[in-house]
Amino acid sequence: MSPSSQTAIPCFFMRGGTSRGPFFKAADLPADTATRDRVLLAVMGSPDARQIDGLGGAHPLTSKVGIVSPAAQDGIDLEFLFAQLQPGSDRVDTTPNCGNMLAAVVPFALESGLLAPQGDTSTFRVLTRNTGMAADITVHTPAGVVACEGDARIDGVPGTSAAITIRFLDTAGSVAPGLLPTGRTLDHIDGLDVTCIDNGMPLVIVRAADVGRRGDESVAELDADTALKARLERLRLACGHAMGLGDVAHRNYPKMTLVSAPRAGGAITTRSFIPHVCHDAIGVLAAVTVGTACLLPGSVTAGIARIPAGNPRTLAVEHPSGEFSVELESDPADAGVITRAALLRTARLLMRGEVMVPRSVWAGH
Repeated sequence: MSPSSQTAIPCFFMRGGTSRGPFFKAADLPADTATRDRVLLAVMGSPDARQIDGLGGAHPLTSKVGIVSPAAQDGIDLEFLFAQLQPGSDRVDTTPNCGNMLAAVVPFALESGLLAPQGDTSTFRVLTRNTGMAADITVHTPAGVVACEGDARIDGVPGTSAAITIRFLDTAGSVAPGLLPTGRTLDHIDGLDVTCIDNGMPLVIVRAADVGRRGDESVAELDADTALKARLERLRLACGHAMGLGDVAHRNYPKMTLVSAPRAGGAITTRSFIPHVCHDAIGVLAAVTVGTACLLPGSVTAGIARIPAGNPRTLAVEHPSGEFSVELESDPADAGVITRAALLRTARLLMRGEVMVPRSVWAGH
């Protein structure tokens, strides 16, 4: 091969749930965090609204990166570091989780040779290094091959694919100090009733009616609603301090979620901001967290959520492009204590090869 002015880095481009982005083996990236972040910005083409000089898709949902390595501790098979980038920002945020990209971790590890299939199905335990959250992830591997075709359907992704099951082991207080970081299921902050909660993703949940909205508006309508977004951002900043997260002005969390009565037979209707753009669907862990709030007596969902009977319970969280079903199991002695969360996602390898970054960014190992 002829000499190049660029550095080639092995890369697998994956869809995980309703997100997508490049996945890397940790060993193929710089060990130094500052250099690694410069590489990721160059890979994605940030900061630039169109991300025209990189792989980013000009949207927060397509400005995500997965970094995977073999486990460094017993009882764990893989370690996953999630990186959230933004089209117009030079910040690389490795603080929050991403349940959608998590769905692609085991398929990536199998496709890249980090793991070997176990049989017709393969289950591995993944530690998310961002927050220390662990999950057991099961993928279909007939004849030792990662299946991509199947009959599982998730709203927000066209067609059907092979199912991937994620069973979270401990999600409460993933970033904030506890499931209810303020110590209450209901707070009155900046003139509004809110539930501040973190069962995998820090959220501020607000009744849509309390901000003068129906709660079933389209994504385009809400993205164009500058008055609403300004109001939610002011509330978000105030809630960041109340939740013990400090100044969140430059953080991707807490996410803001409007809730209203379900329209299509589900448990609750949501419109989620991530945090400044309305989500076309809802994040995996945001859905888990909203579902959890529905089960907590006295939260802002009281009186509008429709809760099915039984334990565990499957709650359909409605969002702009459909619904997201999460299975939540409560402590029989205390319905407000969630002991298990599980859900179904899909993922697919879209492309593999090498991504190029200028040698001035990184000259390689």
